[in-house]
Amino acid sequence: MSAILTPGPLEADAELRAFLADRTGDGAVAAFVGLARDSSASGPVAELYLDHYPGFTERSLEAIAAGAGARFPVRDIRVVHRCGAVAPGETIVFVAVAAPHRRAAFEAADYLMDRLKTEAAFWKREDGPAGSRWIEPTDKDRADRARWND
Repeated sequence: MSAILTPGPLEADAELRAFLADRTGDGAVAAFVGLARDSSASGPVAELYLDHYPGFTERSLEAIAAGAGARFPVRDIRVVHRCGAVAPGETIVFVAVAAPHRRAAFEAADYLMDRLKTEAAFWKREDGPAGSRWIEPTDKDRADRARWND
């Protein structure tokens, strides 16, 4: 299992190819790719900025991945998350889960994203024509996370 923080471009297709390589013992791989949007409830977004605290943020990603690995019968997890400036259309996060069966892979990926969205140690700012604003997880994000009851 791995969790990586990267300030540079995140190539989801390359991450998926690497995750799939030599994977003969698993019956399922579920992957998720999160992209930066060009708008939000506040209006147009020119850039998303994900600030982080070196070491602390990586440990939060690792703890989230470990939590999914302990909760679901999976064989491997890979989380790659951007930090710094992310332009609309660029990949923010890549998650892949390998398991013997599809249900565990799907559920673990869903769980990972709910926890990453609400618990990963990032400070997120949207920059656009109207200025900049710091953003927090929404009530919907918190409700999605709460359904896992842990």
